[in-house]
Amino acid sequence: MVDRPDVAMVVTPHPDDAEIGCGGTVAKWIREGTRVVYVLCTNGDKGTGDRDMTSERLAALREEEQAQAAAALGVEDVVYLRHPDGGLEDSAEFREQLVRAIRAHTPDTVFCPDPLRQSFYLHRDHRICGQVTLDAVFPFARDHLHFPNHLRVDGLEPHKVGEILMWGTEAPDTFVDITDTIDLKIAALLKHATQVAGAGSDRDVEEFVKANASRIGQRAEMPYGEAFRAIQYRR
Repeated sequence: MVDRPDVAMVVTPHPDDAEIGCGGTVAKWIREGTRVVYVLCTNGDKGTGDRDMTSERLAALREEEQAQAAAALGVEDVVYLRHPDGGLEDSAEFREQLVRAIRAHTPDTVFCPDPLRQSFYLHRDHRICGQVTLDAVFPFARDHLHFPNHLRVDGLEPHKVGEILMWGTEAPDTFVDITDTIDLKIAALLKHATQVAGAGSDRDVEEFVKANASRIGQRAEMPYGEAFRAIQYRR
């Protein structure tokens, strides 16, 4: 289990990844008083099998879907970085954007994908998003001489994050009971119409989400759960 933070940040590679990975936890914590900020790294402009779809149109659709999904969970602030889908790089530019967001919103807890996943769904953007988030949290956001213009020009103080929770991990050590918010997780996921349209009915999506959450929950003696690998930092 994990203590609820006052402020949490979700760094997500594509629209819909956050809802799949930690939507139930986000909804639960928001209900209990946590302020949650999303940082959406890419515009998701490649994720379609529709041969008539363009990247420009898809990016616009997926940004709107993400806004609706975030609202369904109670997230009020979404930062859109708008990198192209498949275009994340372990670069100073991307790292600076994440450090800026961390210093601006001062999260106690940061969510991201586990970059060390070795089996199913080895998406490049997920690996890079997770790795650059880890680096941005420690040591870059902590030390004022990294990106000093944040302080000198914008007045953004260095910030120490207390913990990272990584979803999609193969070695979970932290579980959150989402029994009371799994319906919100499902409702948020269904806002991503361009991604779930081929999954069948809304009932199919609901059954899939509940089956997965039930499997996770069994490991921690809870009806429905989400699982993470945690890294704790000294504050």
